[in-house]
Amino acid sequence: MTMPREHTDVMRVLRGLEHGSPAVRLRTALAAGAAPDPRFVDELVERCAVEPDFHVRDMLTWALTRHPSSLTVPKLVEALRSERAQARSQALHTLSKIGDGRAWPAVTRALLTDADDEVARSAWRAAVVLVPEGEEPWLAAVLVTQLGRGGRETRLSLSRALIALGEEVVMPVLGTATTASDPRVRGHAIATERLSRDPDAGSGFAVEEAKRIVLLGTTGREADRPC
Repeated sequence: MTMPREHTDVMRVLRGLEHGSPAVRLRTALAAGAAPDPRFVDELVERCAVEPDFHVRDMLTWALTRHPSSLTVPKLVEALRSERAQARSQALHTLSKIGDGRAWPAVTRALLTDADDEVARSAWRAAVVLVPEGEEPWLAAVLVTQLGRGGRETRLSLSRALIALGEEVVMPVLGTATTASDPRVRGHAIATERLSRDPDAGSGFAVEEAKRIVLLGTTGREADRPC
């Protein structure tokens, strides 16, 4: 019995997402987004969890944004409970691109403080996109507990997430953190304050300034005084 062409096309896409060539997988993900079909959603989400190529993962996310959020958001929220870090990270990244506020309750404290830096960074980015009005202070209070963690990329990602919440929300918690006993927390808080005041200064300048301030044993405000 000959299968309908529609079914054959779907099977071709599903097989293409598992092809050994990244170029084929990229073209397949592009095709899945160009001609959305509800039958693609499960496979697209599952592939996000294991796809090794960054560009293909980005195309998978784009393909998912082309499908109705009523279909994609529940599947992505389910992926947030995966034991695989990439599944959680990519699901959060995709939810941030979809921007559907119904996903907000799934962005938990556990994800915002995930031990995996990539998951945490994705959670921070998703959170500032999805946070509903009135929840910003709670989010800022959670994010500030992560000051000082990770390398330059992680610190910069956290700084940007905090700054995105707005000065009124963030400056009080940052001000407290600039007097923390942990020099890493103190330095990161000072760098974030400086970056907020002068985004064009660049993170490298802000971080190096924060290190200098910490080494001098000041809180940052003292270092701003003229000699």
